This record gives sequence, C-alpha cells and structure tokens, in this order.
Amino acid sequence: MKLRISVVAALCIGFICGAAGVQGYAQGAGKITVYNPMGAPPPIQMKAMAERLNTLDGKTIYMVNTGFIGTDRFMEIMTEWFAVNYPKTTIVNSGDAGMANISPALRAEIKEKADAVIIGLGH
Repeated sequence: MKLRISVVAALCIGFICGAAGVQGYAQGAGKITVYNPMGAPPPIQMKAMAERLNTLDGKTIYMVNTGFIGTDRFMEIMTEWFAVNYPKTTIVNSGDAGMANISPALRAEIKEKADAVIIGLGH
C-alpha cells in the first residue's frame, strides 16, 4: 500500500513540474528509485524431520506445555492415555515452559534424555 502511494506521489510530482519536467523525466534526465518497504526476507533453511520411532515402549517422552489456555488439561489427558496404552513409556511433564521461555537447561535435558517431545500448542 505504501509503495503504491509512493509511486503515485512520484508521478504526481512529475506532472506538477510541468511539461518540461515530464519531458526531462521521459528522456531520462531525472530518475526516481523506488524501494520495496517490505524488504527481502532471509532465505529459509529447510531441515529434515526427525525419524519416526518404531515403538513407544521403553521410550522417554517429554511433554512441553506452552502455557496456552487448556493446554494443561490436554497434557494431563495425554499423560493418562499413555499410562493406559503404553505403560512401559516414561512421560516427563515439563510444566509451563512457554515456547519462548524454554530454558537452556530444559533444552539440554530434552536433547540428552528424550526420545520424543510433545509440544502442547493449545487451541
């Protein structure tokens, strides 16, 4: 939208300057450089997904609660479900970590001990 306004304003200035100004612009005497105000996003580095576990029996699964409304109940239900359906699986609830607030210590612990992670995003 701002780019469109900038271009329209530049054209209006050219018309206001009179016929000589427009003629000079058309002949290349004056050039206007317009930049895209949105910028260019950095290139995205694609990463492969983690390999799927062949079984959950005997595995350690960390559950990270991001703090959205209702996520605590979701984690509670999932923990109960795993206890019934996969009794050999160890479930570790991380509490209310929040996506931006996952501590470096928790990240290191997950990297070292977890076979899988379930992140409760809510909604």
